[in-house]
Order: sequence, then structure tokens, then C-alpha cells
Amino acid sequence: MVDRQTASSRRDDRGRGELHMSARMRADEADAGFLVRVRNVSAGGLMAELPHPLPPDSAVEVKLTGIGWVAGRVVWQTEGRTGVAFDHPVDVSLVKDAGSGE
Repeated sequence: MVDRQTASSRRDDRGRGELHMSARMRADEADAGFLVRVRNVSAGGLMAELPHPLPPDSAVEVKLTGIGWVAGRVVWQTEGRTGVAFDHPVDVSLVKDAGSGE
């Protein structure tokens, strides 16, 4: 399965860029993970639609195009959407550059 993404140049007041991309998420390093739809991403975290809920404070990793596996924790869960705070800031421009083919 190929993960595809497109990035928008719209940014909000927290520096989050609106994205419509697929990514892999896993709760166990040995697991291949499952497909999620990322809706926005910032240096500190992301919001994604998940096929099944994960409890708050669950340790997860998300494979972002242009960056690779990023460790974080589930901070909220509501109506099929989940907020993940990254353990360390990421360079969001790498995700955007990968999505634009540059």
C-alpha cells in the first residue's frame, strides 16, 4: 500500500498546516501499524482519524513521509479523531516538501 499526501499552505495561529495525507501509526515497535488519515500537523503533534480508538496517554509512533517514525503520546480522543503530542519537535517543512514532490 502506498501512503499518499497533499499539503496545503494554510496555517493556523498555532503553526499547524492543514494536510490531507495517509500515514502509518503503531502502538508497538514490532507492529507494522495501521493506516490513519492525518488532518493537521505541527512541530509538536498532529490530529488524525483512526480506524479504532486508542486510550489517552497511549505511546504511539507515526510514520510521516519525509521524516520517518515519530514517537508521541495520545493526548485526546473524540468522535474518531485523535490528538498526538510528539515526544520531540519535528520539522514540518520536511513533511510538506515530501508531499509536494520537491
